[in-house]
Amino acid sequence: MTVDVTREAVRAPAPAGRRPGRGEGRRGLPRLTPWIFAGPAAALFVLFFAYPLLASVYQSFTADRDGVQTWVGLAQYRRMLHDPVFWASLRNTGLILVVQVPLMIGLGLSLAYGLNRSWLRFRSTWRIAYFLPAVTMLVAYSVVFRVLLKTDGGMVNQTLHAVGLPEVDWLNSPGWARLALIGSITWRWTGYNAVILLAGLQGIGREQYEAAAIDGAGAFTTFTRVIVPQLRPVILFCSVTSTIGTLQLFDENYVLTKGGPGNATMTPVLYLYKVGFEQLDFGYAAAIAWVVVLLIGLISFVQFRFLGKDRSGR
Repeated sequence: MTVDVTREAVRAPAPAGRRPGRGEGRRGLPRLTPWIFAGPAAALFVLFFAYPLLASVYQSFTADRDGVQTWVGLAQYRRMLHDPVFWASLRNTGLILVVQVPLMIGLGLSLAYGLNRSWLRFRSTWRIAYFLPAVTMLVAYSVVFRVLLKTDGGMVNQTLHAVGLPEVDWLNSPGWARLALIGSITWRWTGYNAVILLAGLQGIGREQYEAAAIDGAGAFTTFTRVIVPQLRPVILFCSVTSTIGTLQLFDENYVLTKGGPGNATMTPVLYLYKVGFEQLDFGYAAAIAWVVVLLIGLISFVQFRFLGKDRSGR
C-alpha cells in the first residue's frame, strides 16, 4: 500500500506554482541576467571599437570635396602608389625593422642567458634594472634622449669631446638620426624582451643541460642546439610583437626628429598623423592606416610561417 501511494505521488503533476527549471526565467523565458551584465560592455565595444573601425574603412574610400565626404573608390590607395613621402616612410620602417629587431632580440637573448646563470649575484635586482626602461613613458624617455643627443651641449657630444673624438650632429643628419632612433628604441625594449626570454629559459629543465654536457657539447653547441630550438615559440612571440611595434612607430621619432631631417625618420604612422591632423585629409589618412594594418598582418603571417616551424618542418 505504501509503495502504491509513493508511485501515485511521483506520477502526480507538479503544482502550478513550481520553480522554473535551469535555463528558464519566470514564465519559461530565457534568463536575462547574463545579457544585463554583458550589455554595457557590448555597447561600449560597438561604440568605441566596432563603429570607428567600420567608419575608418568607409572613410578610406572617400575624399573631402568642398567640405563633403565623397565616395572615390580606390583613388586614395592609388594615390599612395605615387606618393614619395609614403614610400620613404616604408623604406625607413623597413631599415629599422631589419636592423633594430634582430639586434634587440639578440641582445635580449644574451641578457636573458646571463641573468639565468646560477652564479650571478643580485639576479632579481639586475632583472628589475633591465626591465625598468619598458615601464618608462614613451614621451618622457624620448625627451631625455633628445636632450642627451643635442648637437650643442648634449651629454653624448660632451663625452665624445672629452675623449678627443669629434662631435656628431645626431638629430640633423639623416644617417645619424636613424641611428639615434634605433638606439633609443633598442634601449627601451631590450630589457622587456629579455624578461620574456628569461621566462622561456627557466622552463628548460636542468637535465637537458646535463645530457648535453654528457654528450660532450660545449657552451656554444648547447646554446644553439638545446636552448635556441626550445625557445623558438618565445623568440617568435618577441619577433612578432617587436615587428608590430616598429610598424606602429610614432612617439620616438615624433619627439626626436619629427620625421626629419628630410623625411629620413618618417614612418607610416607619423605620416598618417601629419596627413590627418595637419593637412586634415582624413580619407587619405584612413587609407594609410589600413595599408599599415595589412602590412602588419602579412609580415606576421610570414614570421609565423617560417619561424614557427621546428626542424621537422611542422
